[in-house]
Amino acid sequence: MKKIAFLKPTFSFLFIGLLITTLSRFLLFFFYIERVISTADYWYVFPIGLRMDLIILCYILFLPTLLICLLPDRFLKKISVFFTFYFVFFLSLILFLELATPNFIGQYDTRPNQLFIQYLIYPKEILQLLYKGYLLSIIATFIIISVFIYVLIKHRIRLFGTVFSVYKTKLILFPLIVFLLFFGARSSLTSKRPINSSNAVFSTDQLTNCLGLNSFYTITFALYSIKNEGNSGKIYGKMNPEEAISRVKKYMNVSNSDFTDKELPLLHNQYSDTLLKRPYNIVILLEESLGAEYVGCLEGLKLTPEFDKLAKEGLLFTNLYSTGTRSVRGIEAVVTGFLPSPSESVVKLNNSQTNFYTIASLLKRKGYDTSFIYGGMNNFDNMGSFFNGNGFDYLIDEDNFDSKKSIFHGTWGWCDEDVMKKANTYFSSLKTKPFVSLIFSSSNHEPFEYPEGRIKLYDKQKNTVNNAMKYADYSIGKFFEMAKKEAYYKNTIFVIIADHNTRTYGKHLVPIHKFHIPALIIGPNFPKGEKYTKLCSQIDIQPTVLSKIGMNVSTPMPGRNLFELPENVKGRAIMQFNDINAFRLGNQVVIMQPYKEPLQFKVEKDTVFTPVTLNKELAKDALAHVITASYLYKNRKYCSNNRE
Repeated sequence: MKKIAFLKPTFSFLFIGLLITTLSRFLLFFFYIERVISTADYWYVFPIGLRMDLIILCYILFLPTLLICLLPDRFLKKISVFFTFYFVFFLSLILFLELATPNFIGQYDTRPNQLFIQYLIYPKEILQLLYKGYLLSIIATFIIISVFIYVLIKHRIRLFGTVFSVYKTKLILFPLIVFLLFFGARSSLTSKRPINSSNAVFSTDQLTNCLGLNSFYTITFALYSIKNEGNSGKIYGKMNPEEAISRVKKYMNVSNSDFTDKELPLLHNQYSDTLLKRPYNIVILLEESLGAEYVGCLEGLKLTPEFDKLAKEGLLFTNLYSTGTRSVRGIEAVVTGFLPSPSESVVKLNNSQTNFYTIASLLKRKGYDTSFIYGGMNNFDNMGSFFNGNGFDYLIDEDNFDSKKSIFHGTWGWCDEDVMKKANTYFSSLKTKPFVSLIFSSSNHEPFEYPEGRIKLYDKQKNTVNNAMKYADYSIGKFFEMAKKEAYYKNTIFVIIADHNTRTYGKHLVPIHKFHIPALIIGPNFPKGEKYTKLCSQIDIQPTVLSKIGMNVSTPMPGRNLFELPENVKGRAIMQFNDINAFRLGNQVVIMQPYKEPLQFKVEKDTVFTPVTLNKELAKDALAHVITASYLYKNRKYCSNNRE
């Protein structure tokens, strides 16, 4: 043992790192034990977890271990401070991420991932959210980290101090040490590629799978995966773009003669059922986190009396599914009609910041006033940049509200009432000019702040998701109460639709029931008090709306005009859950995971998944939609015809 004593810092780091990750995994296991033990062979999370922990720790140990082996003792003594800093920093970071994991799982049903990184660039909103919703957790984390660092530094010499050894011995052992580190980091000598997070997949419950990882690994993997933006073929499989586009087209219910541009493969003519001299306005109310489970007329909780009343005045979509779990994904689907992919939403990607199709860029060229109205700061999630570069001329956000005339300001900006009032005033000022506008609500967002005295509380505690949902619904009612008194109302198509559901979780790889959202369209030529019950997606809403606008248009949207969809054609929905994609056709769903063969299930009531034999053609169709999204984005081929 004396001969390898010089590796004491390496062994100390390895032991402490494994202690942190293993203890965290055990605690998470017991916290979610009822859910985890429903998976066969659930105990796999521990050997898989040990393997994944060793991978990340071996990567971190490469640099200091090589220095310890190759540098003579006199040089090691001079850089002892570096070793202390290096080991303390990474161990503290590993501990911090594990401490942050329970709250992140509570919100997103998975370990910290790319979302964790993205939120760091919005310190104002996130710090307020953490302060109001997770103050005790922050204090506890600060205390634990501080004590941890203090103990490590106090015992730094005993833990990480250099043990001098015969230099010749270190050089002799060096090849073996390098081999062990290399083997530990790759965790395989036979596989062509290093072990990655897909090797932790053994269950159809994604939370159980992620317990076999550690949060330092999931964060670093998320950073690494950013390089794959726009190239889904690397993670799901390869397909020729021409074949992919052809497969997407067969789902679009568009005749071949209506595709108009070879350079823009999905660009096609869309016809309105009535041509008008003055086409209709469009107002989209994008409601934060309004899942179907909260909507009374969709057999959810009785939290939406105003929406339920309005459902009698328009067309209610009862079997509609969001494309993702974040607001930017909802914006992507509703405003651009773009297909979801494992890449980030196009709202945040570089190639889509200009000359990317949106409903605003389409109608702006038709003489429409185009606006985005939001109670918070429009720089959040890059919304302002994306909208400004893609047809939205007027961005009305937090700074454009009069604090003396407004009602309530919370963590995410002005309350929904203020936003609806601002929108109504703006629309009224436009007189005869047609307009399209996106109104984005935020009151139903944690920490669920809203003004006093507006609603009868559903929960005794004020700041809960159920009460915030009731307030958001109250604000919708107030908007329509104001709008119905204005001249623009009779010439406007109103779309009320959720961006996504609240916290998305479930025991399946993709918890489909948590993607179920409401949509309601009220306006001229839309049926009143009727329901559209066939399976459909967020990306189908805009094409359906444009079919009633009163003029013919040309768009690249792959979504369907649901009014023209034949009865014998099955409904379709596409859902992206972190890096897992679900392609649903009727009651059959194909699940695609990174670097894994696709799986197929028969789905009943959104929650009962029965494994079935994979339909290879359906699996190819599923892959085609993701490949097409990647191709269109990467090659900048998702835009309107500039020759219109």
